[in-house]
Amino acid sequence: MSSQTNPTDDRWSAITERHRETADVVVPDRTSLYIDGAFTNADDGGTFRTTDPTTNYELASVARGRNADVNRAVDAAWSAFEREWSGFTAGDRQRILIDIADTIDAHTEELAQLETLDNGKPITESRVDVRSAAEQFRYFAGIVCEDSGKTMTDESRYGQVITEPYGVVGQIIPWNFPLMMASWKLAPALAAGNCSVLKPAEQTPLSALRLAELIDDIVPDGVVNVVTGYGEEAGEPLTRHPDVRKVAFTGSTAVGKRVMKNAAENITDITLELGGKSPIVVYPDVGVSKAIQLVTAAIFYNTGECCEAGSRLFIHEDCADEVLAGLVEAVDGMKIGDPLREETDLGPKVSTEQVDRTLEYIDAAREAGGQFLTGGDRPDDTILSEGCYVEPTLIEGLDHDHSAVQEEIFGPVLEVFRWSDYDAMIEVANDVDYGLAGGVITDDITQANRTARDIEAGYIWINNYHDLPPGLPFGGYKQSGIGRELSTDTLDHYQQTKTINMSLE
Repeated sequence: MSSQTNPTDDRWSAITERHRETADVVVPDRTSLYIDGAFTNADDGGTFRTTDPTTNYELASVARGRNADVNRAVDAAWSAFEREWSGFTAGDRQRILIDIADTIDAHTEELAQLETLDNGKPITESRVDVRSAAEQFRYFAGIVCEDSGKTMTDESRYGQVITEPYGVVGQIIPWNFPLMMASWKLAPALAAGNCSVLKPAEQTPLSALRLAELIDDIVPDGVVNVVTGYGEEAGEPLTRHPDVRKVAFTGSTAVGKRVMKNAAENITDITLELGGKSPIVVYPDVGVSKAIQLVTAAIFYNTGECCEAGSRLFIHEDCADEVLAGLVEAVDGMKIGDPLREETDLGPKVSTEQVDRTLEYIDAAREAGGQFLTGGDRPDDTILSEGCYVEPTLIEGLDHDHSAVQEEIFGPVLEVFRWSDYDAMIEVANDVDYGLAGGVITDDITQANRTARDIEAGYIWINNYHDLPPGLPFGGYKQSGIGRELSTDTLDHYQQTKTINMSLE
């Protein structure tokens, strides 16, 4: 992308000035590793840049952790666990989780602005993410004291089934929901009694570091450690570390497979929340405006950078023309621009690499004869061309086995398929390697329930999308992962089961 700007362009000047002023206020001063309750440089002194995808300007220089730093963090975590954290009661951990939630709430706007600068998502969505992060800590605070185990007795024996923490867990989070994903990992791990070594994505490390700074006086030293850096330099050593008893990873399926192989070297337990290529099924009985609203939200929320994004639309032929015309009108009316502005609907993608990846899929679809209903390129606006923007795109006419349909694009691209025969549609909807989520849009509860059961995915929305309240397990089938987030199931994933069988004779 061009790095040339027009110094006389008032709009570009306004955007850059707004972002610089915001960065001066919210970008944390301490961007080194957080190990054993202190911010510290990488062992070799290495750093990397994190940039603002709206302007492509540098936000901060961040410590580049490697194997030696991971070792330090794991040692610190075990020391904290053995020194004091393992002696904390469920009530103690509950109070700490509540304090973390309150602290996040008290810094909502600051954290939201920081997330928007580092990731590019609209500020309105960043605020939702921050509130969700606080909600995660509150949810796990609420259930931690209910984990009391089980007992069994008969004439000759007394049995106890109890759970114990693993001790030290390694947690790797993606760049699309940085703070929210940190909460999805840290809240259940701490609730279960573990210490954590957290590795944020190199594209978006700032909110995890700021969170560490905010909770420094709440959590004992070494209980939470943050090692920033690249996946192959910090993530790989973490997933292979013999003293890490549990690895939790959220990211692409391709990387998830490597994490699984690495963890297998030490028979380390894992949970994986991976990619998706989720179908949305629209029936003709539903109102057109309702269908347009839900489909638009399903694919374009967070600029399509959602693992559960509804990226394949299966629309009944009886309503297809009307709904698609409305979709095009809605997409063309979306405000693409500065994500710090309240009116912005679609911000930039996280990096130039992600822009290039998305455009490669779009170009492949064009070469295959895809019909572009709207979008299909970078925005024409010369100001937006300075940032990491891609137009929201609707494509019809692709074969379902095309790579743009089968693979996760992770961008604002929706492939459209018309259907009339239910069984044939379900067969095609399930014809992908993924099974994370799906959506059904209909006013007929019977066919909604039937379709939800027939879609091979772990989470199905009916007449809504992206709603993820704590308590409802989130996770996928097939190559979309192993395990569940957001629920009591998640607490189980961070604990080991111990059975005690006592003879009464």
